[in-house]
Amino acid sequence: MTNSEFPEHDDNLDVERERALRAGLEDYELADEDISLLSGEFEDGFDNAPQEALPVLAIIGRPNVGKSTLVNRILGRREAVVEDKPGVTRDRVSYPAEWAGRDFTLVDTGGWEADVLGIDARVAEQAELAIQLADAILFVVDATVGATATDEQVVRLIRKSKKPVVLCANKVDSQRQELEASELWGLGLGEPYPVSALHGRGTGDLLEAAMKILPEKSEHGVARPTGPRRIALVGRPNVGKSSLLNKVAREQRVVVDEFAGTTRDPVDELIELKGRQWIFVDTAGIRRRVHQTKGADFYASLRTRAAIEKSEVAVVLLDASTTLTEQDQRVVSQVIDSGRAVVIAFNKWDLMDEDRRPFLEREIEKDLKQMTWAPRVNVSARTGWHVEKLVPALERALESWDTRIPTGRLNSFLGELVAANPHPVRSGKQPRILFATQASTRPPRFVIFATGFIEAGYRRFIERRLREEFGFEGSPIELSVRVREKRRR
Repeated sequence: MTNSEFPEHDDNLDVERERALRAGLEDYELADEDISLLSGEFEDGFDNAPQEALPVLAIIGRPNVGKSTLVNRILGRREAVVEDKPGVTRDRVSYPAEWAGRDFTLVDTGGWEADVLGIDARVAEQAELAIQLADAILFVVDATVGATATDEQVVRLIRKSKKPVVLCANKVDSQRQELEASELWGLGLGEPYPVSALHGRGTGDLLEAAMKILPEKSEHGVARPTGPRRIALVGRPNVGKSSLLNKVAREQRVVVDEFAGTTRDPVDELIELKGRQWIFVDTAGIRRRVHQTKGADFYASLRTRAAIEKSEVAVVLLDASTTLTEQDQRVVSQVIDSGRAVVIAFNKWDLMDEDRRPFLEREIEKDLKQMTWAPRVNVSARTGWHVEKLVPALERALESWDTRIPTGRLNSFLGELVAANPHPVRSGKQPRILFATQASTRPPRFVIFATGFIEAGYRRFIERRLREEFGFEGSPIELSVRVREKRRR
């Protein structure tokens, strides 16, 4: 909401009131952080600087050869989900990477297998797409096993693509194993580079070789223009997040299966909707409390939390065909705690029985009462029904998330509010609001200076009236109170 959209008000009176209240604050003990806040020193959230199209290096191989472990080694942090069993990675996941002063995009993939069905077939399709969309390929083979028939089929895929390739002989932890790795010359891809992705052995030489074949300019990398807003798709497992991403992307960008928990790593995609570009991020389903999860699910839940923190607005996907679950409530709480803007999307609405809808409306009022301020959209991720209605809801939520209220207008509003509805007297004392300012946006954070403690119920009253006066549809509001005493003369 822009300043011009606020209710009509006398700006001159607001300015005079702000000056008088600021002057009055000088009689109170203020900390250094108070002075910084009152001088307008604050930072708002995100860097939307444009990104150039970087060359793409795709890591390819059959399941369980250590591709994601190698990704984490190259990135220098545990970014990709890793577990000691095959099939943990399923989608092609892109990460910004750097080596020896060169920036590039690193793509992790699920394991490629031939003649597989179901989810494994879709994982293999994503790996094949990664080959097509790469500028160079890093082919990983388990040196302790040697070249298998599946490895040889992957070699044929790579040769068919005519992409430059470096051969990584992984799981080489000793000089004796280096001799075994030399047998991989037989694959016909040139020198095998012996590496231990787990311990870091030999990764420097491998990356130097990769940088030699990786072109300076990309034919396949995607440039990120200035300003696409980041949208995290969140929800419990199997609620339709990946289907929704594929529908708005108009392609099979991520693996979808009836098996719950298909997505493990957050997958982001630049998508154009209604003439505007957005970055949609598919996330792993939030199953239960993080400390109760194990293995790949534990790390997937951490990645989901990080993806929410990096996003600007979260689309919370709920299943309209079932009642809200404890997991749904946990997703909602996690998004509110993150401070992101929020849109609620009810999936499978088109399949819902007419008799069910009135009951669902009552359930929504009861179970989502803490998010009555979030815009709601009813969609079908499978068919694309009403998906376009996401855009105006996203725009409203982000506009609220970015809203700044002029300090004079804020204090005039609070003055009128307190005069009409004063804080209750407790133990013979009534706290007085001295001054208020908006500390930041994204989300809107307000700081109130007062002579005493402001009760939680009165704070909720102030928040509710802030929403009624200034909107904030789709954005959480953070309200804090600083109790300050008069200076001693």
